[in-house]
Amino acid sequence: MQHPEQITEKVFTGFTWIHIINPDLQNMERFAEKYSLNDYQLTDSLQPGHLPKFEHQEKYQFLILRALLAKIPERNNTVGQVSGKVSFFYNGEKVITICRHHFAFMEKPFSEDLQSPEEFVIEVMSRIFQTYDAPLKHLSDKIDNIEKIIFLRNFSRISLEDLYFHKSKTRVIKKLLQISQGVLNQVKFKEAHQTAFQDVKDRLFGLILGYEETMENSVNLLNTYLSINSRKTNDVMKLLTIFSAFFLPLTFIVGVYGMNFKYMPELLWEKGYYYALSMMAVVCIAIFIWFRKRKIM
Repeated sequence: MQHPEQITEKVFTGFTWIHIINPDLQNMERFAEKYSLNDYQLTDSLQPGHLPKFEHQEKYQFLILRALLAKIPERNNTVGQVSGKVSFFYNGEKVITICRHHFAFMEKPFSEDLQSPEEFVIEVMSRIFQTYDAPLKHLSDKIDNIEKIIFLRNFSRISLEDLYFHKSKTRVIKKLLQISQGVLNQVKFKEAHQTAFQDVKDRLFGLILGYEETMENSVNLLNTYLSINSRKTNDVMKLLTIFSAFFLPLTFIVGVYGMNFKYMPELLWEKGYYYALSMMAVVCIAIFIWFRKRKIM
């Protein structure tokens, strides 16, 4: 369901914050004209799947970051499906943020002690990257659970498709974080805000390491699943081969003595039936001993 456009404005001590949710294109054109926003950057801010970026303009800075959605369906694995965009236009007097989703972290109250747009942007950055914490824990816990099922429980309960989406989703989020890291390296803040900004960058680096570890575990688990599945297939083929090795010579004997020729030798033996069974037993024992010596069984 499409929600209507919402525009809120809040005045802080040293700046004004304008927040737009689910913007309407026609209204945004008037909005861009009012605040002298670049048309191309405005288009970027409205594109659902646009990746993080930073651009410096004469009158303002333009920044796009992506936050993870609160509810990510298990089998969604694209940037647009797992995350939502937050666009920033900011200068020394105001901050304009544009979102297509209702993010809880944007609706939480901001401290009245924030006195500059840069402080506000850093605070929003911190909140954006906090959205990556819970999914990281969820993905990591799911890997542990799948691992236990594979090695300790019922192997057949694991879906190869689930493993693929798990790995793919982790890879997409990790790539998104790496792109965000490159973007933050382009952003410049005043010296007074460098400590807070560095804290955000450190959090981002920790998230990248966490998702990288989870992705490696996903890949290893997928390979383990395929290896175990292949081993089980090989075990079945081995068992069928062993059965074939026993029954092929027996089938040959039965086939020979089942031929309906009138003058076949041994057909009139009084105990021919028992001789044939004895010969089959000897063949089976010989095959069994040979398999044991070769360590096939």
